[in-house]
Amino acid sequence: MLTWVALAALILFSGATYLAGRRKAAAMAVDAPLHSLPGYYGAYAALWAGAPAALLVLLAALFGGRLEAAIVRAEPPAAVQALDPQQQTVFFNDARAVSLGARPSDTIYDGDLKAALDATAAKASRVHSGLRVGVIALCAVLAFSGFALAYRRLAPRFRARNRVEGWIDGVFLTCSVVAVLTTAGIVASLVWESWRFFQSVPPLQFLFGLDWDPQIAIRADQVGAKGAFGAVPLFVGTFLVMFIAMLVAAPVGLFSAIYLSEYASSLTRSVVKPLLEVLAGVPTVVYGFFAALTVGPLFRSFFNSIGGLLIGGPLDGFGQYLSQVQNQMALVAGAVMGIMLIPFVSSLSDDIINAVPQSLRDGSLAMGATRSETVKRVILPAALPGIAGAMLLAVSRAVGETMIVTMAAGLQAKTTLNPLDTVTTVTVQIVTLLTGDQEFDSPKTLSAFGLGLTLFVVTLLLNIVALRIVQKYREQYD
Repeated sequence: MLTWVALAALILFSGATYLAGRRKAAAMAVDAPLHSLPGYYGAYAALWAGAPAALLVLLAALFGGRLEAAIVRAEPPAAVQALDPQQQTVFFNDARAVSLGARPSDTIYDGDLKAALDATAAKASRVHSGLRVGVIALCAVLAFSGFALAYRRLAPRFRARNRVEGWIDGVFLTCSVVAVLTTAGIVASLVWESWRFFQSVPPLQFLFGLDWDPQIAIRADQVGAKGAFGAVPLFVGTFLVMFIAMLVAAPVGLFSAIYLSEYASSLTRSVVKPLLEVLAGVPTVVYGFFAALTVGPLFRSFFNSIGGLLIGGPLDGFGQYLSQVQNQMALVAGAVMGIMLIPFVSSLSDDIINAVPQSLRDGSLAMGATRSETVKRVILPAALPGIAGAMLLAVSRAVGETMIVTMAAGLQAKTTLNPLDTVTTVTVQIVTLLTGDQEFDSPKTLSAFGLGLTLFVVTLLLNIVALRIVQKYREQYD
């Protein structure tokens, strides 16, 4: 709460310094021409008044708790030193909670521990209050000092615009570095934990194994004590569901985009396009409920009825199989996921097709081509790089989808291309492996990082191949 109050106060103070700097610049403009617009002078003063203090507030919010804990734990009481490390951690956490107003049970701490708890809680309260007062005072000093420094430097020939744009360049550079470091950190964590996993499970067994049963037995003499970590069934299920989804989303989304862009009236477009974009905002769990409660029973009834008609005939075995189809299957998950992806493909493709220059359309029509020929031979080739990007976005969304597959396709790992079988995907297994009370150092839990790293590499390779195809076609088109 204090962080938001401090930031709000800094925003108000920066606004006041902006007005003061602009007013001074306007007054100086009467006697001499200004190098920059008055707004740049005000922005320069506001930046120096608010940015350093705001950075201090954010640093205090991020690391203040750790600093308080380090100070409190620096000199533990004698009664606490006799406890093991885990008990000491619980003790200091309870002391911090007491300093914030909580009341621990008297049956847990008594005697010397109770006195040590009270003393540590009082120390934690003093440290917390001292740090808050110190941060507020230092922020005030930084804010007023920054404003005084910036305000005194304002002069007619002062290059305020260059200085403000330098601040903006620094912000953009910082954001870029943070984005790059975040990506590098994600990849590094995946690689490190995957390396730990591959120390227990050979990579070839993981990548080419056909059995997935990551259950670690409690005793070494139990069956399956080492588990089975063959990831092929998971990737087969992932790409099967993705392929079915794209069979639904790609043609429907692309054809709807072509219709909205080239054939629909302005009234139809103004109604249909917003409806599609609203459909893109529906939570995936809603699609999952729709698949489990509506589409799954509908498909089961359809295939069961066909199976009943085939029983007793030449296709009796196939009819027996269809009559036993259940609600959860890859076809249900893929079909509903395709419906979910239609707005992405349609909206992005529509924007890309509209970005094709009108002169290309006019030239094609002037040469005697029909509207459909213009779409097929001129517009779609020109928009192909963007449409490929829209398809890649849909593929990435399909590969990373979890809720629909969990509720509609089941959790059984199978190496099958039958859309009527239950399957599971990589993302579903990652969620399953990392939920609940799991031992983090076990191969069962670490296998989630192996799956994540493999999926990351496969997705990266797909994007590189698609990018090369798009670049090659673009060179031919240009």
